[in-house]
Amino acid sequence: MQSNKKYIVWIGILAVLLALSVGVIAGMTVQQKMNGGENRDTLVEGDGPAPPAPAEAPDPAEREEIAPEDQAYNQENTQNDTNVNDQQNNTNSTPSGDTPVARYGALQVKGNRLTDQYGNQVQLKGISTHGLSWFPQYVNEAFFRQMRDEWQVDVVRLAMYTAEYNGYCTGDEGNKQTLKNLVSEGVNHATNLGMYVIIDWHILSDSNPLQYKEEAKQFFGEMAERYQGYDNVIYEICNEPNSGTSWQDIKSYANEVIPVIRAKDPDAIILIGTPNWSQFVNEAAADPVTGYDNLMYTLHFYADTHRDDLRNTLQNAYNQGLPIFVSEFGITDASGNGAVNRDEGNKWIDLMDQNGISYCIWSLSNKDESSAFFKSSCNKTSGFTNEDLSDQGAWYLDVLKR
Repeated sequence: MQSNKKYIVWIGILAVLLALSVGVIAGMTVQQKMNGGENRDTLVEGDGPAPPAPAEAPDPAEREEIAPEDQAYNQENTQNDTNVNDQQNNTNSTPSGDTPVARYGALQVKGNRLTDQYGNQVQLKGISTHGLSWFPQYVNEAFFRQMRDEWQVDVVRLAMYTAEYNGYCTGDEGNKQTLKNLVSEGVNHATNLGMYVIIDWHILSDSNPLQYKEEAKQFFGEMAERYQGYDNVIYEICNEPNSGTSWQDIKSYANEVIPVIRAKDPDAIILIGTPNWSQFVNEAAADPVTGYDNLMYTLHFYADTHRDDLRNTLQNAYNQGLPIFVSEFGITDASGNGAVNRDEGNKWIDLMDQNGISYCIWSLSNKDESSAFFKSSCNKTSGFTNEDLSDQGAWYLDVLKR
């Protein structure tokens, strides 16, 4: 009996301890509900799982690296897209960054000087295409970019022949449209890259600009309508009047074409050719076109033929106050062929640099002649190396890097 009593005591103690434990647990549950119920960091009202936590921003140290050259390319392309839209909306904006147009803006003529938008003298250095009908392949953005970035070229001249085979005025309508498309493509590439561009009405075998005056008025009216407000477009209204064409004929032509441009584009630079294959700038200095701002006059030379006499003509006309732009030159003879004369070429460069006169060398082609920029064996359209250049081309790249 005594043993049974001990078992009953132990059973009673265990029952009391069990009851106490149940009470504690129940009390904790009631208190938890009173303090707010479910954990709101992991549950939401209603059925279903909690939504995922917001994604954390990646650690900058773990982000994918972008090469510096790719960063520059992306930034430039973003700006290029903005620039094209701005230009099309005629906002007169220019690409940001270190490009020719960003540095100089809308060009002006002050006295005998080409100046930037603030009136500081500007000297543009560039290259002319050959005839767009025959060498269209160099009008591409990759090559324009190389000219700008590697060669320090500020301006590209688009030479559109008027009277030769497939010239603008002698080819059929399809050819005419092809040439206008090439001009448009060249202007677009230059604009995207912040470069200046010359639209050149390249008379040569037609000699006198009056021969196709009406076609010129129609063409430049269309160009001025399209590019009004562009800060980088320059109009060259007659390349090389020749074969006895007088300054009075050229001036008469200019006085009809310039108003057509000015009706749409009141401020762009306009280049006017001079007699005798654009050499007699002295005649223009004695009797310039009046009534318009931002006019310049062209002088062309080929250094192995044209030497001290023509250099003196340029200097005298410039001293008389004539704003001169050398929109075409070479260091061969006047045919564009023959020997390459670096010494005479350097004399011309020294003279133009001393006076701040802008210039474009002839020509972007692989034609089998001395004044072609590339060797005739080179069939590239961009990515040129020194081995691809003619003797004149290699000389000119040295000039641009001085």
